[in-house]
Amino acid sequence: MTATVYVTKDFGFLRGEIYFADLDPHYGSEQGGKRPVIVIQNNTGNKFAPTVIVAAVTSKVTKKPNQPTHVLIERNPAFSRPSMVLLEQIFTIDKERIQRLLGQTTPDEMYQINEALMNSLDLNGGR
Repeated sequence: MTATVYVTKDFGFLRGEIYFADLDPHYGSEQGGKRPVIVIQNNTGNKFAPTVIVAAVTSKVTKKPNQPTHVLIERNPAFSRPSMVLLEQIFTIDKERIQRLLGQTTPDEMYQINEALMNSLDLNGGR
């Protein structure tokens, strides 16, 4: 069993890390509550900014499984069950909202997250 790592705003956040964060208050269809998030911001921004860009994660993997902006993570020690990264639910949040480090994505998971992020922001020319 690994020790729980609680974080402060001065913690060295890295792209691809998985954290537990408080996304409340939220409005309408925004993901909210205390939930896992994945850091998608570049590491320079992570080092110097008081905020961090994250993607919300849900355990409701059967709701919309084949969306081009969703990435299914079936097995990762950070999650107790299969989870879905929602790349249409990206947020810039204050680092104070992040409560603890849960783990790290794999290189394959980050590749899929990058592809879904490009789809979400139409950075691939609509392909």
